[in-house]
Amino acid sequence: MEQQLTYHLESYEGPLDLLLTLIQKNKIDIQNIPIALLCDQYMEYIREAQLMDLELASEFIVMASELMLIKSKMLLPKETTDEEDPRTSLADALLKYSQAKAAAAILSKRYPQFSGRMVKDTDEISIDKSFVADHSVLAIIAAVRRIISYREEAANRPDEKVTFTPMISKPIVPVEAKIVGIIHHIERKSKATLGELLTDSVSLPDMIAIFLGVLELIKVRKIRIVEDEDEYVGVLGEDTVFVMGEDLPDEDNLNEEDTLHVEQ
Repeated sequence: MEQQLTYHLESYEGPLDLLLTLIQKNKIDIQNIPIALLCDQYMEYIREAQLMDLELASEFIVMASELMLIKSKMLLPKETTDEEDPRTSLADALLKYSQAKAAAAILSKRYPQFSGRMVKDTDEISIDKSFVADHSVLAIIAAVRRIISYREEAANRPDEKVTFTPMISKPIVPVEAKIVGIIHHIERKSKATLGELLTDSVSLPDMIAIFLGVLELIKVRKIRIVEDEDEYVGVLGEDTVFVMGEDLPDEDNLNEEDTLHVEQ
């Protein structure tokens, strides 16, 4: 029984568009077209269009004649088995048209986004001959990768506050202890030079603490400088002589505020 096909007479872009529509409606394999069925349905569309006074392009009439030619060739017996199938050219044309139509559907969605863009020609970049160092491209790529890797590791590394604790801390030399030693030294020998007092020091901070202790004792009049013209010339650096003072405050009356500490 011949299959009946109902036509909705709509405009087609060309005869290939009409043939492709008929193939899709009948679920026909393009590589194995039943040319008799396709030709009959195509001619039926042409007759319906003529009855409704629809204007048909000349391409539709040309395709109708080609279908009739292919149909007639299919009815003739083949002289040789190697003879080309008369449907081959039509199948190739329909396959290419189907691919173009599918591509047009994809490209039409991109048209609003890309239609207004302009393609810029490639600029001609002259070779810079001022830099003569011979670096290979692979070495430069490796260097760039190392930089990127280092930056990524630094970005992922947690921020940790690193504190440094010295293994050896500086001892603090108390000036008040040196003051007691100075007083005992002068009391034992009744007098002492600055050089003699400094000989007890074992380091530079220790020497500074002794010197500050001497100044503090002079300030509170615990000791005084001997300036006897008959025996001494006066203040001569390390030869300066100190003796116990006349107005002597007790050692216990030395305020802690008047004492100093020297950090070694």
